[in-house]
Amino acid sequence: MAESLTHSPQRPDGPVWLFGYGSLIYKVDFPYIECSPAHIVGWKRRFWQGSHDHRGTPQAPGRVLTLVRSPGQRCGGMAYLVAPEVFKHLDVREKNGYLRLSIPLYLANGSQHQGLVYLATEENEAWLGPAPDTELAAHIARSHGPSGPNREYLLHLADALRNMNEHDDHVFALERELLALELEQSQS
Repeated sequence: MAESLTHSPQRPDGPVWLFGYGSLIYKVDFPYIECSPAHIVGWKRRFWQGSHDHRGTPQAPGRVLTLVRSPGQRCGGMAYLVAPEVFKHLDVREKNGYLRLSIPLYLANGSQHQGLVYLATEENEAWLGPAPDTELAAHIARSHGPSGPNREYLLHLADALRNMNEHDDHVFALERELLALELEQSQS
């Protein structure tokens, strides 16, 4: 099934499902009406977006997640049914290069909904793009911003995905690289 994305610059006029695939899974600092494990199809998580405002600084951005198209892939996360006024907070939280887009999502109960997701594309100023896992892990290990160390973002997400019985090769490979790097550094 081909998905079409629609940019959603306007706030919705009623409750809408929001899909979280990164920090929105484990750092829920907004009210919601209902939540459910969910997934989207045709996308995968990647630590390719720079964070100048949360997990890094403008001079030394951290790395956070975005979604990239990947036909046939399934990306698991959490869906939250939220009231329109919640986007006032979320648009600020997700301001560093993220767009709000409309996307089909699938709840754990089997129902399908048109929902919203924040994602960053390579056209935004904070885009860092791909790199080998060792480089990504080293970047994450040295980054720190107003929301704390970048490593916490990665480790909290990996734990949250495990608790949801969700597997993500990219996230878990970066977690292994980060922990190996930290072990190596502690032994030298």
